[in-house]
Amino acid sequence: MTSTAIGIDLGGTRIKGVVINSSGEILAQKYQQIEKDNWKQVIIQVMEELTASVPGEHLAGISAPGIPDKDNSCIAHMPGRLAGLEGLHWSHIFGRETWVANDAIAAMAAEAKFGAARGVNHAVMLTLGTGVGGAILINGQIYQGAFQKAGHAGHISVDHEGDPDITGMPGSLEDAIGNCTIKKRSLGKYDYTHELLEDYNKGDHFAQWLWLSSVRKLSVAIASITNILSPELIILGGGITEAGPLLFDPLQQFLALYEWRAGGYKTTLVKAEFGDLAGAIGAAGFAMMQQDHVK
Repeated sequence: MTSTAIGIDLGGTRIKGVVINSSGEILAQKYQQIEKDNWKQVIIQVMEELTASVPGEHLAGISAPGIPDKDNSCIAHMPGRLAGLEGLHWSHIFGRETWVANDAIAAMAAEAKFGAARGVNHAVMLTLGTGVGGAILINGQIYQGAFQKAGHAGHISVDHEGDPDITGMPGSLEDAIGNCTIKKRSLGKYDYTHELLEDYNKGDHFAQWLWLSSVRKLSVAIASITNILSPELIILGGGITEAGPLLFDPLQQFLALYEWRAGGYKTTLVKAEFGDLAGAIGAAGFAMMQQDHVK
């Protein structure tokens, strides 16, 4: 059994790659900026450099936005971004079996294989950043569901009278807290969530109202998820979690109001252990999990 894996994370502006062993130790890593539409060539270059840097045969995984096909061999649906990504089979390009995972699924794989969800049977992960992604772990296995669409918690509704999001869902969680709508939600006052949080910390009443409104909707979404899936653990990752106590303190207070804690059971809420390299580590971890599943 191959004990090392290469993971590559395809982002909007750069490629991140790692070689890891079965314990999750990073043996090599590589960052490379993307210029224009050269992302495919950059991925190939990063794969070649990582392969050369650590001798031996490695499993391979790629983390990318979009929905993969049923075999996790390519991204099957990603309209409007990264032209040429849909239907591109990386196993053919690299000459080795390569598993492809949605970026939020990859983040969960990192946590399930090496991080906060290691040894946990049932968990849900939410990634809070430009948008809101999600992933589900059931019986220790990542659950992708029919059509590989499971886990997209960003597209559940927290306001049925709200504007439709990119999927057509009215008042989605993604639009409630994702950085993609901060300018609209703040009536043009903020371009980035961290600007909102700076004013929140200064006691600005508008900033406090806006932030707490978003966190309240997040708590309603999390409480709803716990009612459906009853996980042991909820993991929050992504750039917005860098708010630390400004996020987690009010979120816990809202959850105390909204979470149904039958029998006194309370779902544990934690911050993801992996940051900037979560997608790359998770892509490698996903490949390892797929190999374990095939055995």
